Amino acid sequence: MPETAAPPSVLFVCVHNAGRSQMAAAFLTHLAGDRVQVRSAGSAPADTVNPAVVEAMSEAGIDISAEVPKVLTVEAVQASDVVITMGCGDTCPVFPGKRYLDWELPDPAGQGVDAVRPIRDEIEKRIRGLIDEITPAAQP
Repeated sequence: MPETAAPPSVLFVCVHNAGRSQMAAAFLTHLAGDRVQVRSAGSAPADTVNPAVVEAMSEAGIDISAEVPKVLTVEAVQASDVVITMGCGDTCPVFPGKRYLDWELPDPAGQGVDAVRPIRDEIEKRIRGLIDEITPAAQP
């Protein structure tokens, strides 16, 4: 039997790990399943996930109400193939050999669900493109 390669791993990083990175991680987990390992973290994590983000994701059929913001660690970056930053600036550690993408997206902090929906939809679009890029096509 041929050995299967480990699935690609993606780390989403924003400052508070309470909005954008949580939405991105949830979409990637939801859409790619076990084809991708998913992590998210923040350089200065909040105490809770933004309630407007939880509501917006619930409208998309994804429950992230049990998620908790996590602190960004060097180990999480080292264990990831692709690191996607979302407005964390220079606080994200950079390691050679990792692929970095910076997604400039509005910060949903302090915004209501009406302002979060377009951010959510843009993240979903980018996640669908990312999946096409990093996962091997299914063999017939």
